[in-house]
Amino acid sequence: MTKKSVAGASTWMDPDDAPELTAEWMARAEIREGDKVVRRGRPKLAVTKQLVSLRIDQDVLQAFRETGPGWQSKVNAALRKAAPKRKAG
Repeated sequence: MTKKSVAGASTWMDPDDAPELTAEWMARAEIREGDKVVRRGRPKLAVTKQLVSLRIDQDVLQAFRETGPGWQSKVNAALRKAAPKRKAG
């Protein structure tokens, strides 16, 4: 009876035999800080926006969408401008 090999066991022993670290390999690499996996992408903001359901006239929505990418931020800016001012403090 042959000995069962360990899953994930390395087939090379000499560090000089290690596979080459290419840009493609690095792009797929998992980045860790301790035991925590660091996710790629935009970091989370301290103050996040809230998802809401809102009914808007079709022509108003179309006008914002026609402005191209970032139209949601433009709607947010317009609503912020129209919102009543709050007192600081």
